[in-house]
Amino acid sequence: RGEKEEALKLRFEINDEAARAAVFAVLPPDTHTHIARLQAWATDALDRLLRPSLEREVRRELTDEAEEHAVLVFAKNLRCLLLQSPVCGKRVLAIDPGFRTGCKLAVIDEIGNMLTHDVIYPHPPQAQRAEAKEKLLALARQHSTNVVAIGNGTACRETEELVSEIIAESMPELAYTVVNEAGASVYSTSTVGREEFPEQDATCRGTISIGRRLQDPLSELVKIEPQHIGVGLYQHDVHPRQLKDSLGAVVESCVNFVGVDLNTASVPLLRYVSGLNQLTARRLAEWRQSHGAFASREQIKEVQGIGDGVFTQAAGFLKLPGGANPLDATWIHPESYSVAVKLLEKLGMSTDLLKNRDEVAKLPEKLQAMPIEQLAQELQVGSATMHDIVEALQ
Repeated sequence: RGEKEEALKLRFEINDEAARAAVFAVLPPDTHTHIARLQAWATDALDRLLRPSLEREVRRELTDEAEEHAVLVFAKNLRCLLLQSPVCGKRVLAIDPGFRTGCKLAVIDEIGNMLTHDVIYPHPPQAQRAEAKEKLLALARQHSTNVVAIGNGTACRETEELVSEIIAESMPELAYTVVNEAGASVYSTSTVGREEFPEQDATCRGTISIGRRLQDPLSELVKIEPQHIGVGLYQHDVHPRQLKDSLGAVVESCVNFVGVDLNTASVPLLRYVSGLNQLTARRLAEWRQSHGAFASREQIKEVQGIGDGVFTQAAGFLKLPGGANPLDATWIHPESYSVAVKLLEKLGMSTDLLKNRDEVAKLPEKLQAMPIEQLAQELQVGSATMHDIVEALQ
């Protein structure tokens, strides 16, 4: 990059004597009649042809090595970012701070839908601090919000101070956190952002993105091109195709590693799930928007275009934390629920008892004592499936 900007010049130095000696070693003996002419030609070939060729080769090898390292850094950082723990089941009041243009507000429900939006001007030049506090407090109480998510951009610290005053003075049950807003402006003007919130302006979409990043980082960050999230080195120096392929593989890996929350996962995230594509992912999201949150995995079959085949492929990756059936929150596939229920019965438990924290705490110890191979035979299921069910319950 320094060379492209003409800020740096780079050249290679080699040991001329050693290079000449290496070339002359393959020439005929010094007693040869035309040795002087041969040595002159060899020296010319070394300076004019071999050295530039070797330099290009070395530069290419070093560049490839550096690109591989850069892509690895991107991939590693992106994986850590996508696998952050989500803040589930909370209503969020998102704030995109600012001075002159004010602080943009958006209230988001437990599954990421926007309930309302507004703007306050607590900081100079307007400095309407009292009015801003009053409006924030009213929104938090009206919508029973649990958490405030503050973007880490301009005026972040001043906004943080304002929110902490509200908590100290009027609403001690409220909590706040600062969220990295890198790439939120890219999402706000993207096709995905416009499709999700066609009636809102870009600033409102960016604020919603800040709140959703807290609720489900994997679901929200996958909407933004990874190079705009600020997770690696200077992305424009890296081969775009190599970077895109590597980061795409990271996203797929993360989805396969944790699954997705069926009630908060976005369309760009759902399309990575086995068996789903852009169309079926969009239909899932539309069903959720018109009918409300999914109550069970079985409801997935009500979505147009999702038949038994797609359901069989996708159901294990689509999780429902806090649903009516606790097994919907695990890796256990619906077709194996009956086996899981029989296993729990052998342990003196039921799926209803899985909602009890004290009972769940005893489960790993009970499962460790169970002979898995013997259980697989008794319950007429494959050994590998039995291992997966036990692991998921643990």
